[in-house]
Amino acid sequence: MKRTRLWAGLAATAMVATGVTVWAIHSPLAEPSESKAASEIRNAKSKSVEALLNSGLKRQIQQDSSGAAEDFRHVLELDPTNKRAWYGLGLVDQQSGRTADARADFDKALDIDPRFMSALYSEAYMLRTSDPDRAIELFKRAVAADPKATAIQMQLGNLLAERHRKDEAEDAFRHAVAVDHRLLSQVPEGFRDSVSR
Repeated sequence: MKRTRLWAGLAATAMVATGVTVWAIHSPLAEPSESKAASEIRNAKSKSVEALLNSGLKRQIQQDSSGAAEDFRHVLELDPTNKRAWYGLGLVDQQSGRTADARADFDKALDIDPRFMSALYSEAYMLRTSDPDRAIELFKRAVAADPKATAIQMQLGNLLAERHRKDEAEDAFRHAVAVDHRLLSQVPEGFRDSVSR
């Protein structure tokens, strides 16, 4: 009988010890140093990325293209999936006349976020004369992402009209005017009557 109690007592003690060990291992109180450290590293990285993005934008405004590109590339070293850095680099390349590089940069931003309006519009606008079919595709994607983007609807309509795609141009103008009737005066004369109906 004493042995049974002894074994029962040892078993109970072992269960309590195991429970305490399991609790200590899985307890949120046992993890904060690692989680907190990881969180602090992520926050510091995020702040560095934001600071570099802001610096790149300022340098771009100040027409310091090489400095802006340097900041955007540094962001991409920290975060290769930062669509804003790819977009900023695309703008720098576009302003420097490196349209192939700009297009690649915009495409990388769009790979990350296919609905990234700034990259859709900038690449489409850049390609409207050199690759109008690709520009139309990008404008259409931008319009699908934001159907109330009347400026893009108007750009799309004008480009379609230039490409002699009258029905599609008319639809684009009609959508723009439906959102903002004041745009009717900006619709090319040949489309005004059909769009205003």
